[in-house]
Parts: sequence; C-alpha cells; structure tokens
Amino acid sequence: MSSLNKGVRKVEVSLRWDPSPLGAAAHDLDLVAATYPKDAPHGDPAYVVHFDSRSPDGTIILTRDSKTGQGFGSDEVMTLEFERLAPVYGRVVVGVVIQQRDGRRTFGDVPNTQVKIAEGHTELWANDFRELSGHTASVVAEFVRDETAGWRFHETVRGFDTDPQAFLTLMGGEAR
Repeated sequence: MSSLNKGVRKVEVSLRWDPSPLGAAAHDLDLVAATYPKDAPHGDPAYVVHFDSRSPDGTIILTRDSKTGQGFGSDEVMTLEFERLAPVYGRVVVGVVIQQRDGRRTFGDVPNTQVKIAEGHTELWANDFRELSGHTASVVAEFVRDETAGWRFHETVRGFDTDPQAFLTLMGGEAR
C-alpha cells in the first residue's frame, strides 16, 4: 500500500461484464494500457499492453483476458507495477475498448459493465460506464510521474466512438 508521499506503487485494474444472451455474438471488452515517455507524455506511446500481452519489462501484465464475459469474478485483470517502471516513462493511460467484430456495440449494449482500480485492498476508483452508454471505448485512468518520481493516479473518464485499433492512437491524447 502506498503512503501519501510515495504515490501509487502497484495497482490492479479489473473489468467485468455480463455475457451475451444465448445465441447472440459474444461481448468482448479489453483492458488496454499505453506507456508514454517522460519527455513526450502526449505523443506516441513507447508501448501498449493489450489482448493477453505484457510490457517488455514485465511491469504491466494482463493476467486475465476474457473474450465472452463468462465466469466468476473479474473478466479481465491488469497489474501495473509503477515502482519498477523505468525512469524514462512519465505517463501511463488505461482504457477499455469493445471489440467490434460482430457489429457496432457500445457500453450501453453490454450489461453490468464495471471497472475497478485498486491498490492492495484499497479501492481507488470504480465506474459502471453509465455516462458512456453511447461510446465504444473509454480512457478510465491516467497515472503520471510527479517531480519527486512518485506516481499519481488521476481518475479520467473520456469516451470515444471508434474501433479498437484507432483507440490505441487516440487514447493518450490531451483531453479536450
């Protein structure tokens, strides 16, 4: 657990949703994290973690990746270890995107969607996407390295109406 002086050190982002009705195409939501260099925090990401992958240094890992929302507990889980992230990185943006393989789906089409961000047993933030019902993707968190080299969590909810590939290039842009 972090102290106020040290900022966030290790967080878990979990995502859950209800499966599609029997016979309907599966809802497939994905957690995505983009890591940006300290000298270009709103430029191109240094790397992106998504779809059952991990960061090159192992500090960001997608440990659970569901394609249907079936099962107990969280459907997708991502762990981010900020205390191990190299000093060249200054910003990490986390988002959720809905796969659009079987036609356009928005958060309003996927029942009981919820994302939670926790550090240890402390829930930092949660959201149910109600205000994003017409969107296909959303940025849900931003972590920024401060002047003391600690990481700060910023609750950020920005909806996008785009496909998963385009979201990867848009998610790190400055909020308007």
